[in-house]
Order: sequence, then structure tokens, then C-alpha cells
Amino acid sequence: MAAIRGARERARAEITAAIRDEARRRLAEDGAAKLSLRAVARELGMVSSALYRYYPSRDDLLTALIVDAYDGVGAAAEAALRAAPADPPARWAAVCRAVRTWALAHPHEYALIHGSPVPGYEAPETTLAPASRVGLCLFGVVVDAHREGGLEDQGDAWPPGALADAARIGEQIGMDLPPASGAAVIVAWAQLHGLVSFEVFGQFTGVVEARDAFFDRAVAGLGRSVGLAAY
Repeated sequence: MAAIRGARERARAEITAAIRDEARRRLAEDGAAKLSLRAVARELGMVSSALYRYYPSRDDLLTALIVDAYDGVGAAAEAALRAAPADPPARWAAVCRAVRTWALAHPHEYALIHGSPVPGYEAPETTLAPASRVGLCLFGVVVDAHREGGLEDQGDAWPPGALADAARIGEQIGMDLPPASGAAVIVAWAQLHGLVSFEVFGQFTGVVEARDAFFDRAVAGLGRSVGLAAY
């Protein structure tokens, strides 16, 4: 019985993977708004009713693709962080470069999580943890620098509400960081994705050609903005 159950689980995993792979191809060709279970089933030679046993609705399939994308870029950032030298500036740069590299290699998946919202779709809470992985890497670098005494004081020149938000986020993720530094990391996180999105979505075309050097210089500025003094 165990062997039969194992075979069934493997078969289900293979079919699920095939469905997601085809859905990603549909994303690349048609965009997320036009993702259709019927179209995916047709390309795989399945009847729609069979596909519904794996993903009951378009939104369920879309959620799976979104989680995969967040996990993909998050895993890339975490791997870069583990492989980086010990000093915080190098670790910060490694995370940022990993996000850019992944996004350029997976532009349609990046667009799914950082592009225009899909009409009629509301992401469930199951996407929150995967969506936090890159941010947690960035926060972790700054927390380590703070713990080691290598973080410049950000002062208190933030609106009280912003400091309260940053303090709340710090409590939620269990990271001990001055609220002003936390607020600076949130801004840098958003700006990182702004830089990457401009490149992925073509806004740098005809404007920035030396993109590697431009990105590295921008990342250095983001490092200084969060208080990495050695940057």
C-alpha cells in the first residue's frame, strides 16, 4: 500500500509541476489577467474537469504561481546571503544583486509579483511569508550590523507614524532594530524593487546602458541610506 501511495504522490507531483510550467508559459504569452484553466488544460491535453482536481479555480493556480515566484527570488537572495563575505556591505550588495539577477532571468514571474495587479484577484495570506523573504534578508543584514556596532544612527527625523510602523514590523519579524533604521530598510527595500522593475519593464532603455555599474552604484547608495557606514 505504501508503494502505491508513493507512486500516486509522485504522479500527482509531476502533473502539478506540468500544470504550473504550462501556466508560466501562458503568463509569458498572454499575461496574468488572461490566465485560463481551460487554456492550460487544452495545452496539456487534459479535460478541464481533470485539471480542477489539482487547482479548483484560476485564483488557486495564480496563487501557486505567485508563491513559487516569491519563493524563487527569496531563495536566490538567501543563497547569496549565505555565500557572501562576512561584512555587512558585501552581504547587502549580494542580496540586491541576487534579486536583480533572478528578476532578469524570470521577467514574467517577476512581473506577476511586482507588476500590475491582476483584475479580480486578491492574494490570500498564504502569500505573505514567501513575499517577506527578500525583505527579511535585507533586515537581517542591517540587524547584524547594528548588533556588531557597524550601523550609523538614523536619528529620529521620521514622522511618528512611520516610526510606529517600523517598530511594529520589527516586533512582528522578531528583529531588534531601532525604528528609524527599520523605516530606512523599508524604504530601501521598495527602492530596490523600483530599480529592478525599471530594468525588467524596459524603462531604462535608451537611458541607462551601463546597467551593471549603475545598479551597483545605486545599491551602494541604498546601503548608505540604511546606515551601513563602511559602504
